[in-house]
Formats: sequence, C-alpha cells, structure tokens
Amino acid sequence: MRARESSSPRGPGGLGRGDAEGVLVIVCPGQGSQTPGFLSPWLEIPGVRERLGWLSAVAGIDLVTHGTESDEETIKDTAVAQPLIVASGLVSLLALFEHPADGFRLVGAGAGHSVGEITAAAAGGVISAEQAMVFVRERGNAMAAASAVQPTGMSAVMGGDPDDVTATIERHGLTPANINGAGQVVAAGTMEQLAALAADPPAKARVIPLKVAGAFHTEHMAPAVDVLAGYARAMSTHDARVPLVSNRDGAVVHSGREVLSRLVSQVSNPVRWDLTMETFRELGVTGIIEIPPAGTLTGLAKRALKDVELLALKSPDDLDAAHRMVKEHGVARGMAQDPTWRLVISPAKGMVNFAVSEPGTAVAAGSTIATVGTLRDTYEVVAPHGGRVVEWLVEDGDPVSPGQPILRLHPEEG
Repeated sequence: MRARESSSPRGPGGLGRGDAEGVLVIVCPGQGSQTPGFLSPWLEIPGVRERLGWLSAVAGIDLVTHGTESDEETIKDTAVAQPLIVASGLVSLLALFEHPADGFRLVGAGAGHSVGEITAAAAGGVISAEQAMVFVRERGNAMAAASAVQPTGMSAVMGGDPDDVTATIERHGLTPANINGAGQVVAAGTMEQLAALAADPPAKARVIPLKVAGAFHTEHMAPAVDVLAGYARAMSTHDARVPLVSNRDGAVVHSGREVLSRLVSQVSNPVRWDLTMETFRELGVTGIIEIPPAGTLTGLAKRALKDVELLALKSPDDLDAAHRMVKEHGVARGMAQDPTWRLVISPAKGMVNFAVSEPGTAVAAGSTIATVGTLRDTYEVVAPHGGRVVEWLVEDGDPVSPGQPILRLHPEEG
C-alpha cells in the first residue's frame, strides 16, 4: 500500500474542537488521476468489492478488473477511465464516513474537477449513485466518440506569466481548457496544435503532454453535450445537501437541476479550478480531503491555499488521518441541519440585491428572486421551486458569502 500523503501546517494534531470552527471540503479528482492497480487495497475493506461490483453492473463495465489488473493504456481509454474514477470515489465514501449514507453532510462544501463533479453530485445527494454511473458511462462513451473524429489531446503548461501563457495557447489555436491555478494551465486541441505549442512554448514555462484521449472541455466535445442533454431531461434530482462549488466559475450551487445542467455543459466548457479554490478560501476552508484516485487536487491546493490541512486519500492506510480530519474540521451545520427545501443560498461572494422583498410574496419555480454582484460577474439567485417568501435572512445590499443562506422559502403545497 502507498504511504499516506498529508500536510498539516497546524502540526500533528490539526485543528481541534477547542479552536475556531473548521470548514472541511471534500474534492473529487478528474480524468488522468488514475493509475494501474490503484483500487486493489480498497477491495480489502469489507463490502467495498461488492459495492464496486454493483456499480460495475450498473455501468456495464468490469470496474473491479480495471481498478486492479488493467494496464495504463486500458484505463486511459475515456470510456473506461471516467466510470472508474467516479466509482472509486463513491466506494471510498463507504470507508470515509462512519455512516456512508451521510455522504457530504458533515463537510462544509464539496467539489469535483471535470468528471469528478459527477462524484460530488452523487455524494451531495443531487443524484443517486446509480444515476451517476449511467450518466458517466454515457459521458465517457460520448466523449470517446467525439475524440475519435480527429486526433486531439491535452498538455499541461507549468509556470510562465499567466497572460503570456494564455496568449500563447490561443495563438496556437488551442483552448485553455483547465485553468487550475498554482501556475498550471491545460491546453487542449489537435495533436498538431499541441506539437506546435511544445515547439514554441510560453517563456519560462514547461509543456507536459497528459495521458488523456481527447481535447476535453473544448468545442471538440460539442457532440457529447447534445447526447448528455437528452439524458439529463429524463433524470430526477434533489437539491444539494451541502454547498457544491462549480468548477465552471466557482459559484456555489444548491439547485439540483442547476447542478445537472452544469454537468452537461461543462463537457465542452473550460474548467476553472482556480476560481473553485478561490471560493474555498472565501468559505474559510481549514481542511481538504481528496478522495481516490487522489493526489492531483491536493497538489494544487498545497501551492494555492496556505495554512489548510490537506490529505490525499490514496489507500486505506490514510483512513485514520481522514477520520480525524472529519471529526476535527467537519461540523454538522447549515444545509445539513436545516430542511434544504426551505433555504435559498448565495452562489458567490458579493452584494445581494432583492428582486422580491415582501414576506408572503408568491414566487414561481425558476424565477429570479435576487442577484449577487461580484467583481467578475452578476449571478442570478433563482427560486428552486414555487413557493412564498417566509423571510430574508440578510438585508438588501448586504455583503454575502458563497453558500450563505439568504432566504427562507416555503414551498407550494399540492
């Protein structure tokens, strides 16, 4: 088993109950984080093999074999890699939480990088594990088909001036598909364009080819978006039981339908993990646990989020440290305690402006009830369901934080 990878600027004890209230974030990695055999030690935990077998049956793919025996080239295949990554995250939650059904309820926020957002959506209660596996299977198949149209790929650009990096990527006809922060941008496009970037990189930057099968999060994936949009219309959702931070723009999303909509559109849109980590900072994060196949996202956080305890949950050897972090940083609060159907939350840090103000006012599902203005954008706060305004929990014009409850909305009956 691999050695535990954990960093804690607070020393071995971490942030204790006697200290200020902690905020624990669970992050779910994306494609390219998988390595041959990474699931082998997890199958020694009672119940995990059986659960993975069930998810294999749902997905129609032998995830047990792919997670333990398949070679690097096999698990690089998009149609294999994506279900494998989501399933590995979901089975790890059986061991991470004392009561697995709690999922993310003890944490302050959850997020996923690219396909990891599907894992986060299932763990946050938006969709079921079975829905997640069907969705990711079809996502992987559709993206593999889109990738087969012409040879495409992705390369990480490390270092360099951020503006020069973006300009150079675009000059070569590539898309900055992942802006990950901590001096890392992933360029995506045709193999010819990537070769040109490698031959003419940005100043003071390194270009590293990635083990992925296509130009994900670019216009090359547009056919996959159409496929997934059709499946999404047939899926039922629940509002998130914990703030979910979107990798599209760092917004905190509560509405289940909005989460699902973003899962569809993100396939051809860039991942802004830099903005996601910025929201973590605004939430006051004190600890981050990355679930399997772990290591990539904690590596980014180590450089971008100082004074935050980090744990890459790579094997069962790491579970003692993970359980301690859940106890010390995790607090049952917010949406985990209040009925989620009553609360409307702020999607971002900014100034709130009411569109509807009087208690008792009826609002329709999907209507805009407020806006939150930030330095970058203005976000609409949308009623997740029809109902009546019970009370505003902030004043018009107040500064609000991402994930902060701002309104109690009583749902319509009947």
